[in-house]
Amino acid sequence: MLAAGMMCCAAATAQSRGALRLNEVMVENTAEGIADEYGAHHGWIEIFNTNFAPIEISSIYLTNDSTNPTKYPVPLGDVNTRMPKRQHVIFFTDGEPNKGTFHTNFVLTPGADNWIGIYDADGRTLIDEIIVPAALTAGQSYARSEDGKGEWAVRTGGADDYITPSSANVINDTNQKIQDFAERDANGFGMTIMAMCIVFSALLVLCLCFYGIGKINSAMSRVNKARAHGHEAPQLKTIKEVGHDTGEEIAAIAMALEQHFNAHDAESTVLTINKVRRAYSPWSSKIYNMREVPSRK
Repeated sequence: MLAAGMMCCAAATAQSRGALRLNEVMVENTAEGIADEYGAHHGWIEIFNTNFAPIEISSIYLTNDSTNPTKYPVPLGDVNTRMPKRQHVIFFTDGEPNKGTFHTNFVLTPGADNWIGIYDADGRTLIDEIIVPAALTAGQSYARSEDGKGEWAVRTGGADDYITPSSANVINDTNQKIQDFAERDANGFGMTIMAMCIVFSALLVLCLCFYGIGKINSAMSRVNKARAHGHEAPQLKTIKEVGHDTGEEIAAIAMALEQHFNAHDAESTVLTINKVRRAYSPWSSKIYNMREVPSRK
């Protein structure tokens, strides 16, 4: 299992290194060009990471000799060999590798064709290569039209073909997408409609969220109430149904009301008074009411 994991990791690393591209080369640097950390001006090779993820470039090989693919191995242990996504790194071709990781052990020859290649850590897999033409003069670079892709062309450092070590080969001072949108929507109607759609969509999402939260709270309240009365979760549906009046109960209530309001028959409005002769009763005799008239004081 461990061996399989190491093999997968190695395969992923090799695949990511395959995204490295030679991006720009200067054979003969001048005083106006970029200097290394020692202030010296030497030829340089720029490599670009086309991946949208960082790449560890230590242990790859950089060479100017197709018969010797492992001429300059990039040393291990340097934190700067971890290239960020879509970024550049410069190697100075000064033939002095003792100066640091980014100083090769070979130099480029001015006035001659210079073949440059990048090999993977196995020393056999060619990642990228380029032949820099002999017509390249001092202070000029040979670069791609875009980072990591496009045609190669000579750059003289002018306004239209500027030299860009450690930076993008195409420098955009404006956002083309914004400009295109501004041209197509000069009055801003499209932007207004888009903003309103975003606002209403956000409100709709909020309404749905609140509705869902209410449903969840109601369900949780029923669950807690059922548990408080000693009912289990499977009985919640039965409890909910019992809480409502059934058809039989409604019919019984209607019949009871009918009996209550129509309990007596229709009666005549004629009153009949009959004299009733009652037998004597001492309880109704006046002689037993008072024995003595009370005196007023």
